[in-house]
Formats: sequence, C-alpha cells, structure tokens
Amino acid sequence: MLKLLDTLADRTLVPGYTKLGYRLRSKGWAPLESMRGKRVLVTGANSGLGRAAATKFAELGATVHLGVRDLAKGQQAKEELAARFPDAEIHVELCDMSLVDTVREFATEFVARHDTLDALVHNAGVLPPSRQETREGNEVTLATHVLGPFLLTGMLVPALIRAKGRVIFVSSGGMYSQKLYDQDPQFRQGKYRGATAYSRTKRMQVVLASQWAERLKGDGITVHSMHPGWAATPGVSDSLPGFATVMGPLLRDADEGADTVVWLASAPEAARETGLFWHDRAPRPEHYFPWTKESAAQRANLWAFCEENTAGT
Repeated sequence: MLKLLDTLADRTLVPGYTKLGYRLRSKGWAPLESMRGKRVLVTGANSGLGRAAATKFAELGATVHLGVRDLAKGQQAKEELAARFPDAEIHVELCDMSLVDTVREFATEFVARHDTLDALVHNAGVLPPSRQETREGNEVTLATHVLGPFLLTGMLVPALIRAKGRVIFVSSGGMYSQKLYDQDPQFRQGKYRGATAYSRTKRMQVVLASQWAERLKGDGITVHSMHPGWAATPGVSDSLPGFATVMGPLLRDADEGADTVVWLASAPEAARETGLFWHDRAPRPEHYFPWTKESAAQRANLWAFCEENTAGT
C-alpha cells in the first residue's frame, strides 16, 4: 500500500514533490550513517540545498569542503557551521563552476592536496532571466550545470577511486519536461527562457550521470543523479518568485530537499547500484514521456561535446 501511495504521489507531482510527499515517505527511514573519517566536496555550498547538505555532512562527522564562487559568503557559511559543530573540519574552496579554466585550476590543486574524496556533490546552480555567456563563450546555465561538473568529475576520479567514492548530481524534476538537446546545447536557437534552459541542462546532468556510472563502475565509484522535489531555497524565491508565492505553504525546507543527497553519499545500500535517478531515497524513472527519450547517438553527442568544450588549452 505504501509503495502504491508513493508511486501515485510521484506521478501526480504536487503531493510527491512537496513536503507532503516527504512526510509520507520518510516515516520508515533509517537514521543517516556516520561519515566520520570521510571527505566530501559540495559545490554551491553557501546557501540553499548545498548549504543544507554541507551542514548535515558536518553533523555526521565528515570533513566538508564548501565549493563556492564567493569567498566571503563561503567563509560566512564556514563560520556558522563551525559555531554549530565546533569539532567539524570545514574548508572553503574557491571554484566558479561556470568557468572551465577555474574548475581545472581548482581540481588540479585539490588532488595535489588530498589523496581521497568520498563524495562529490554537484549542486551549484543558476537560473538566469535571459541568455548570458561566460567570458569563455559558454551559455551560463550549460557551463554551470554541465561543463563544470563534467570536468570536475573527470579530474577528481583519482581521488574518488582511492576512496571508492560517490558522485551525486543534484538535478531537478523539471528535467522530465525536456528532451536531450544535443544539437543545440548552447541554446542559440529559438526563444530563450531561463526555466527551459535550466530544465534542459538538468536533463543533460541525468544523462551524463548514467554515462559516468557506466565508465566508472569498474573503478568502484558510484554515480547517481537525484531531484530534491520542490524546496524553499533562495534560488527558487529569486528566480521563480511567482511559483514560490503560490506553492509556499507546500514547499519543502532545504533539509528535506537535501536529505536524499546526504543519504546517497552515506548509506551502504546506495552504493550497491550505480547510474540511477533518485527522489526521496528511491529510484525513479528517467522519463515519463516517450518523446523525451534520447538515442544512443544523442548521448554520444553530448559526451563528445563536453569533452571538446572542457579540453585543456
């Protein structure tokens, strides 16, 4: 009966993606595992879901690296976490995920300092109101959600292998509405909408997560993607104020949205399979509509595009 209710909630969105779905599903969940002795890197960690996940990792005893593009805000987040968890080891890392060269520089320095990485959480996100390009010429949503995480994952593989680590892409339920746009990843064609660009790149994250999972499973690295449901975060309130106003009473808090991220990084059972798409600690379909399914050729095109656009100069 509970499984049936869970499936119905997932398909009807409003119950499943809101705090109602979280409360329905979380009643029988086991406590999160200790992460003492583990090292975790969370991008976009100074607010919202990233901040909530980093806080829980610190509470569980992990060494936490806060990947941020604003050092002042990152340092403030570190100080607030340290006040709550005085024994926690917390580091602030400057890494603008929208800039390939900056990601490369950070990753090179990180693997030189640290032999192992137990969990890499790709959480950094943007939702611009109009089409913008980085100084490297990439559409900013694509750069932040796809190119930066692609490069960072590849460069941190040596540290992840030594820890038999886990990689988690924080996607969005909005990706269900979009197919894989492998022929126009930079969104140069058609009318640009920030929410559409966001959802397109979140679909790309899910595709890349499954591709990384296939490539890295022989190395003992687990790769997953997930979506947090609808959570009340600064990103939602700033980028989608109308949605935040209408759905406000039903929105999850950041801790509820981040729970599955922390569970995927810590639970033994989450490492038994790789390449799945998760919501509320359960695997979910990657597609609900046949017209969003991508071909093997499209998946290969996306991978080749990412390789080409993150190659060193």
